[in-house]
Amino acid sequence: MITNRQLFFQHLAQTSDAPLQLEIERAEGIYMYDKDNKPYIDLISGVSVSNVGHRNPAVVNAIKDQLDKYMHLMVYGEYVQTPQVKYANMLTDLLPENLQSVYLVNSGSEAIEGALKLAKRYTGRSEIIACKNAYHGSTHGSLSVMGNEVFKNSFRPLLPGIQFIEFNNESDIELINNKTACVLVEPIQGEAGIRIPEENYLDKLRKKCSETGTLLIFDEIQTGFGRIGELFAFMEYNVIPDILTIAKGMGGGMPIGAFVSSHEIMGSLKTNPILGHITTFGGHPVSCAAAIASLEVIQNEDLIKSVKLKGNIFRENLKNNNIKEIRGEGLFMAVELDSFKRVKNVIDIALKKGLVTDWFLFCDTAFRISPPLIINKDQILNSCEILNESINESFKE
Repeated sequence: MITNRQLFFQHLAQTSDAPLQLEIERAEGIYMYDKDNKPYIDLISGVSVSNVGHRNPAVVNAIKDQLDKYMHLMVYGEYVQTPQVKYANMLTDLLPENLQSVYLVNSGSEAIEGALKLAKRYTGRSEIIACKNAYHGSTHGSLSVMGNEVFKNSFRPLLPGIQFIEFNNESDIELINNKTACVLVEPIQGEAGIRIPEENYLDKLRKKCSETGTLLIFDEIQTGFGRIGELFAFMEYNVIPDILTIAKGMGGGMPIGAFVSSHEIMGSLKTNPILGHITTFGGHPVSCAAAIASLEVIQNEDLIKSVKLKGNIFRENLKNNNIKEIRGEGLFMAVELDSFKRVKNVIDIALKKGLVTDWFLFCDTAFRISPPLIINKDQILNSCEILNESINESFKE
């Protein structure tokens, strides 16, 4: 009889020659379970998605409740749908005054696409500045602002008029001028291997953008919803963007994203032309219901309060002479080793021991730590024990 694994290779498009091939039967909290009921600690949260844990009961109940009411009704923005309205109201209550208009979409890539279109439409400019070693998605627009040639060169031609600057390089900020529609930046770079802004870099970006009439876009698709110890990273650095893009941890495991701006800026999508940005499934009511429940869990259980403490527990217990550096904020960390070969070996050994971690697209000499925010001290200590063992075994080999 043909197996699921064989069907996987026969009928599902592959993204690499070496997929992990884990066959997960169920997931709960920080754990995933395979067909033999072996538990795996998900130390990457499905890449910063499952912030409130897998199958959080509140999220599951919200999904079931919404399913009993309605699913898709009409393209985004035409009908008054309670889950969309309630979520947008909840979210904007937590955001600054200039981030009060929410455009709901399906994913991070689509949030970036919408944000880029919005910036060009509002400013009337076409030039865009993004950062080297930044990842913003895989659609053509988001690929165009990806700061790594290896991953995008095969798909050229891409969007014209894009320049790249070095994150944390103050002199590069001078490239921003009155022809620049927007600067797109992750307040903490993710796939570059968790790079923290230095020497008030974000403040300097904000000042230059304000001086030139350039819109500042923050990509908080990975850093959002408590990941670094604040609801959003811009709150940690007290620098407010003109457009905020979010997704991943937003839906508690359901697909949803958004770009958020002021009413004035967002209003430019309504005319010349009408329907300047449209989406069929954006703001799907079931996904919005899940997002409401996820945000309520984050708030009601005060998950953000303990994030930095939990991050420190990881740092204190990853005591290993073979670790060159641990970078990051809260539960968004990169553990630097000496080579990709070593990192891959550690990932493989840890997987056999029941722990899932991963490398970074643009920093393959480090592995990531970004578990669900609900992880507790005992689970962190267990994770550190597995990681220390895996690193030690790798260096013995």
